[in-house]
Amino acid sequence: MSGVAASAALTGNTRGGVPRRRLRSVPTQAGPVAERGPAHRLALGRDAQARFRGAVRALLDAPGLEGMSDAVRLAVIVLASRTASETGVVEIRTPELGRWLGLSASYVASEVVPTLRRSGVVDVETAPGEYGQDIGLKCKVLPMWTGRGVVGHPLALAKKELATLLRLLEAVMAPGWAHWDGRVTPAGLLGSRTGRAAATDRLALLLLVLEAREDGRVRQCGGTVDTRRGRAAATVARLLGCTVSRGERVLERLEDRDLVVRVRVGTASGLCHRTRLVVPAVAAAHGRDRIANAGEDPLKAAEPEFSDPALAAGGSDASGSEVDPQVNGAPVADEADTAHPALTAALHTDHPPVVTPVSSLALSCGCSGEGRGAKGRRPECACVREDKAANDGTDVAESAPPVAKRGPLRGEKPKKSPVDEQDGQRAAGAVAGGRPKAAGWVKAQQQLRVGLPADLGLRVALGPVAGLWERLSGWQQDQVEAAARAELSRLAGMLERPEMAPQLLADRLTDRLEETGGEALVDRPFPWLIRRGLVQRQACSDRRCDDRLRLDTGGECENCGNVLHLRRARRAKIAAEVDRELPGLGARERRQVLEERLREHTQREAEQAGARHDQAVAEVEMRRAAAGRRRAAEEAAALERRAAACVECGLPGAAGLCPECTYRRRTDALVQEAVDLAVAVRADLDDPAQIADLSERCEADTRALVDDGCRRQADQGLVAFTAREVAERVRDERRASAHSRLMRSEEAEAEAEAVYDTVLRCRPRGHQAAEEAAEEARRRTARYLLDCRLGQLQAQRVRMRNDRAPERVG
Repeated sequence: MSGVAASAALTGNTRGGVPRRRLRSVPTQAGPVAERGPAHRLALGRDAQARFRGAVRALLDAPGLEGMSDAVRLAVIVLASRTASETGVVEIRTPELGRWLGLSASYVASEVVPTLRRSGVVDVETAPGEYGQDIGLKCKVLPMWTGRGVVGHPLALAKKELATLLRLLEAVMAPGWAHWDGRVTPAGLLGSRTGRAAATDRLALLLLVLEAREDGRVRQCGGTVDTRRGRAAATVARLLGCTVSRGERVLERLEDRDLVVRVRVGTASGLCHRTRLVVPAVAAAHGRDRIANAGEDPLKAAEPEFSDPALAAGGSDASGSEVDPQVNGAPVADEADTAHPALTAALHTDHPPVVTPVSSLALSCGCSGEGRGAKGRRPECACVREDKAANDGTDVAESAPPVAKRGPLRGEKPKKSPVDEQDGQRAAGAVAGGRPKAAGWVKAQQQLRVGLPADLGLRVALGPVAGLWERLSGWQQDQVEAAARAELSRLAGMLERPEMAPQLLADRLTDRLEETGGEALVDRPFPWLIRRGLVQRQACSDRRCDDRLRLDTGGECENCGNVLHLRRARRAKIAAEVDRELPGLGARERRQVLEERLREHTQREAEQAGARHDQAVAEVEMRRAAAGRRRAAEEAAALERRAAACVECGLPGAAGLCPECTYRRRTDALVQEAVDLAVAVRADLDDPAQIADLSERCEADTRALVDDGCRRQADQGLVAFTAREVAERVRDERRASAHSRLMRSEEAEAEAEAVYDTVLRCRPRGHQAAEEAAEEARRRTARYLLDCRLGQLQAQRVRMRNDRAPERVG
């Protein structure tokens, strides 16, 4: 109905001049009603995103996680997302937690779980597996347990909020599952990422998703950052709480998987300026995946909306889009005009904001600032010589005339520096022609570090090859640094003085350079460093040998000397045999025969070594087979033992004793203990008749108490269990009564008085301490007396059984 009709329907009747509202039926909507399904797991609203961001940050900032590894921090978040809102406890198996973290089950059991327990953030109860390892985990995230029911607490998450957070983690890092009915739940964005630093990458992507807006853009950190790394790397580093270099490596790994994109804001001049950090999956979840679905290439630079290069230097109204001011005053295109960081070029200096063409040379006053050519050409602009085609070198825009070859304008540089020329050529090659250079090469050149690493050990070790280091690209420098660091760690592990490892590696590089002939003869520095300079060359089987020198002592390797001595002795022995068997040979024939016999001897040694190896392999296989047979026999014995019938009631499959008979046996043992406690403190242990009579009466009383306790049990299936519980209580009560009775004995009182006097002699005013020591001595004496009496009672019972044995035989 129309708006007037609807108003009349609601206010049709009046009462006393006041309209009265009346509800009427609304006709049914024609056609099917669209059903709304669940939103994408990465499409979070602003409130939910802020809620989860605060919860994750509260977990990461919890006391006890300072300095912990990213695997432990991510494990806390995973356990919190899987926590049941009713109980506050999560039950998970160690392999499953490892699949969520991208780590192996053994690493989680040996490193992550113990660290979680020591941190005090998670209360962990473990259930041992078949081999004693922590396989079952029952965890309670204590910060969430503390925040339950607290209004305003960032971790006071409701059940639906926990479910949404779990769906978010599944979208980011779920390992994927295969269900029993054949369905397959796909893995998350990083579900297939496993191994080293997998937990770091997953945590970084989760934090970026929580920081991303609907268009996928992540707000970057402010302030001064390292220009060599970039603001995007600094943002990731601050989110993770690590160094900028590590944040850059994390960002590069995420970029390799196309999970994060670093784009540059394109300018009107075709250059690039500020970097933007985008998570394409979040933009796609909100339906704003322009870069992913619109067919745009992120490596293609943004083209200006006008072709006249003279207009690129200053402001222009050619574009109707919103612009942001650059540092130098030139406009920056909006989000649509973006480019990859590989196409980045240095910005030009400031230019005049408005260009006024000159129509005639005669009207010119010749003042500087007019930069005209011989035919009234326009002044020089910012894009001159940059809009060249990549193939033929001609101008792309025909409207751009040649530049006047006169002197520079006032305020301009008289000559371009080599850096400006290089940057200009790079920008021209990237923008013009539509075929940019390889992004990896340009990125490696941007990350080039002229100086050696900041680490003192690496600087000492790589000092002899500083010239080769400068010839490496950024990626190659990272690889050489990692290889040198690994070699230093290995050398430090085998040396008695680990601090000598950098100098030892420097000496090795110096020797390798002397063998080559100097740095000038190394045409390819990277392969030379990786395959020759940093590699240890063992001349023998000793792991401390390097070119027949000992790494730990610096002297000659004794093992190499022994090997050389053995080889020489073997050669001399074979030569003597040749001379003895063939005395008339010439020098040439003798050498040939000697070499042939040495070759045969070496071949026999190799065959013998192979035979020994095969024998060792066979022995290993035999031991494995024996272990397998022993394990199979143990499993068969265990199965047979579990399938055995109960020896008391004959119940099949009771492993020799059913639960009811087990409880009954335990009840009998507890009753006997209770009887012994009562008899030990009441009877004369030297009188067998009194012991037998008192034991019979005490056992009857104890059985009556147990039967009375079982009579109150309604369920007959739990009678045996209840009898054991009652017998255990009776035993404990009689033990306490025996202790109390023996504490009042003469022996206990004498011991207490002696201890009291001793303490007072040492501390004349320590009456309270003396009383406490006397009481402890009284309790200790009572326990000792009870143990002695029980031992005497058992010995007396053995003698009584031995005395009755001949009577039964007769």
